[in-house]
Order: sequence, then C-alpha cells, then structure tokens
Amino acid sequence: MPAKELVEFVARSLVDDPDAVKVDMVRDRDGIVLELHVAEDDMGKVIGRNGSVAKALRTLLKVTAAREGEPISLEIL
Repeated sequence: MPAKELVEFVARSLVDDPDAVKVDMVRDRDGIVLELHVAEDDMGKVIGRNGSVAKALRTLLKVTAAREGEPISLEIL
C-alpha cells in the first residue's frame, strides 16, 4: 500500500532512531487508519512545532486517499 510506505519513509527520514519506526494499518468502518509508532524521544520530531509536521503528513495522506478512493487517517502513537 503506497500510503503506508509513504508515511514510513517520511517518518524514518525525520527521526534519530529509524529502526523504531513502525506503521500499522487498521481497517475500521470509516476507512483505513495508519498507526505510526516512533521512539519516545522522536515523538516531537514527528509531530513538529504546533503539529506542523503531523498536519503535512495528513495532507499527503489526503492526496493518496483520493487516488485510492478510500478514506485514510493517521494516528501518531
């Protein structure tokens, strides 16, 4: 799935510990939920100041979701 790979690639590029990055795909009644797991120390880098990085990731997912025709959301855990 391109959305999962996209989130994983961007997250690995941002963090200090890329081996700790894990993306799980969960289907629910509203569509697909991507759960992004990172190391505790890297959480701020993935979220960004005022959530700017997280917003950018969600914007990229909207474009990918439009191409795939199914709603996709992102949870950072």
